[in-house]
Amino acid sequence: MRARIIIGISAICFVFFANTGSSADEKSKGGQVNVGDAAPVFESTDDQGNAWKSSDHVGKKILVVYFYPADLTGGCTMQACGYRDDMNKLADKGVEVVGISGDSVANHQKFKKAKELNFTLLADEDGAVAKKFGVPVGPGGEAKVKDANGNEIVLKQGVRAQRWTFVIGKDGKVIYKNPKVAAAKDSKQILEVIEKQTQ
Repeated sequence: MRARIIIGISAICFVFFANTGSSADEKSKGGQVNVGDAAPVFESTDDQGNAWKSSDHVGKKILVVYFYPADLTGGCTMQACGYRDDMNKLADKGVEVVGISGDSVANHQKFKKAKELNFTLLADEDGAVAKKFGVPVGPGGEAKVKDANGNEIVLKQGVRAQRWTFVIGKDGKVIYKNPKVAAAKDSKQILEVIEKQTQ
């Protein structure tokens, strides 16, 4: 009887540890990504409709990856315009910026044209990239916004991600994570982070 109990407990312990273990494969599928972790490898489609792979960018520059809810909406416009206005300073520090939302390529093109954005936007209509970073994603929706000519249009989204920002160092590791981004201050905070990293 004792032998059976011991075997049973061992089996339970084995199952517990096997199921709670964290592997690189599990992280690539999704989950929390923290400072010091290797950044998830991901692919998407950029605002020109071209394939975009993180492996083509990580290691060449410091990469800012920011997730935001929706194109051409209030907070998201403030955040994007902040990056636009600070882009020269960021580029001088060897930084590349990509914004990611559940909007389509067509939505991104309208956003870039209306606000004259000078960095890449990636389409994540199913939320797959957001999930890799552990960014919460909700159902998509519709937003009434104004295009580059001031005309009211309706943009539809696949999903809506929360506003989180990550910075990936040249070594491929996350050096900064902010899950509580203040849209209007995001680019300035990133500049401060980068300046500390490059001193």
